[in-house]
Amino acid sequence: MDFLTRRSIRKYQDKKVEKEVIEELMKTAVVSPSGRNGRPYEFIVVDDKETIKKLAHSKESGAIFAEDAPLMIVVVYHEYSTGEDDACIASTIIQLKAHELGLGSCWLQTKGKVGTNGKTCHENIREILNIPEEIYISNMISLGYPAEEKPAYTDKDMDMNKVHYNKW
Repeated sequence: MDFLTRRSIRKYQDKKVEKEVIEELMKTAVVSPSGRNGRPYEFIVVDDKETIKKLAHSKESGAIFAEDAPLMIVVVYHEYSTGEDDACIASTIIQLKAHELGLGSCWLQTKGKVGTNGKTCHENIREILNIPEEIYISNMISLGYPAEEKPAYTDKDMDMNKVHYNKW
């Protein structure tokens, strides 16, 4: 798979993601790398359109496009020394596997975000999905079959000055 062709997709076809595709995606997610193989992450797969719309509106801006996504995955984690990092790794694995399966995806940042109702984004998500207080929310990922095309990254997109060897 060419990772340079994976881009954030914010427009999706009005087409349901098949159960078999979701299962293949989640099989990869549940074995994502984690500190000491603790796997503190869990995933809430949402394909109900009304719930997706509520999630898309759980933060003030930047997620409204996701209300038309046919699939949303909310990545959560348990208290664990590397839990937050592990959830982020799992989220990236989800996006890479989604790309391999022909799906588009977009990471929706939730940390530190506020909803239009004055509550935090995490409070809103917690209420929408009935997430217990002891579970931490990492992010949301919108997914679906792409309804837009974006060019692959090229060498001109790559600032190799950001790469350092052996010292700063």
